[in-house]
Amino acid sequence: MQYTKLGRSGLSVSRLVLGTMNFGQYTVEEDAHSILDRALGHGMNMVDTANMYGGTAGPGATEEIIGRWFAKGGDRRERTVLATKLYNSMKGFGRSDNWPNTTHLSALNIREACDASLRRLQTDHIDIYQMHHIDRDTPFDEIWEAFAVLRQQGKVTYFGSSNFAGWHLAQAQEAARGRGMLGLVSEQSLYNLRCRTVELEVLPAARAYGIGLIPWSPLAGGLLGGVLRKAKEGRRTGPMVTSRLEKERATVQQWEDLCAELGEHPADVALAWLLHQPGVTAPIIGPRTVDQLDGSLRALEINLAADFLARLDVLFPGPGGPAPEAYAW
Repeated sequence: MQYTKLGRSGLSVSRLVLGTMNFGQYTVEEDAHSILDRALGHGMNMVDTANMYGGTAGPGATEEIIGRWFAKGGDRRERTVLATKLYNSMKGFGRSDNWPNTTHLSALNIREACDASLRRLQTDHIDIYQMHHIDRDTPFDEIWEAFAVLRQQGKVTYFGSSNFAGWHLAQAQEAARGRGMLGLVSEQSLYNLRCRTVELEVLPAARAYGIGLIPWSPLAGGLLGGVLRKAKEGRRTGPMVTSRLEKERATVQQWEDLCAELGEHPADVALAWLLHQPGVTAPIIGPRTVDQLDGSLRALEINLAADFLARLDVLFPGPGGPAPEAYAW
């Protein structure tokens, strides 16, 4: 396993992050625990989740699955950099309605959501507590004050964001700086070859402020994961991928042909491309099985030459460089 620092912090994290959104929804608890154990065995030390994850099992179910895995002992918790999130509604998990102050980033919800996550995760602290979305109604002074209390109490060590715009990152960091705080160490953003919007302002802002970028959906929902190859093998794809494929078949075919020239699986090349991007800490992988987890490790060994990267830029053009050069001078 390869490791790197998370943003400008001193925290070392693996270059692949284990995402757990499938746990409880598509992956049963026994299999989820096997995936978690295998990830640790490979040296993958960062596990990402959210209080709302659980799918049909209900919000909070994923954190509970992880909590029961921690409870097995064997230094599982001590060896894990645990990241979870708050912001979204927990409707359906112990509540019959959306009672006020149970969502978003008010100081009240930050306190209560953190305590609830700690109970479900069966731990006394969260390593990286992330805002799942920008809260346009709560000032950052209130948010950072509440976060400072959590840190003083030893409940949270670092803070991160998810789905923020570049301007939001600047606002958050300047507000934290005014309070003498470290601020954000990570930002989770949608980033893959097919969707490169973050290169315009989010990625430059993250690099300027020393925030590590953690891409989610690195395979574009499966579109970059060898979907055409799977179809030839008689394997089924989801309706969302099928719908996208109808519009982008020619591009996907060229993509898979390029990967075939390289002699690598498309999913591995898509992950490797992200690992080659300056400012990217580690993409999130969301395996449903142990075999999928094992297969993703190949991405760490792939070195993409400059000419191959240039060919990918032609096939999947970015937004034109960082702002404002992309649209001005």
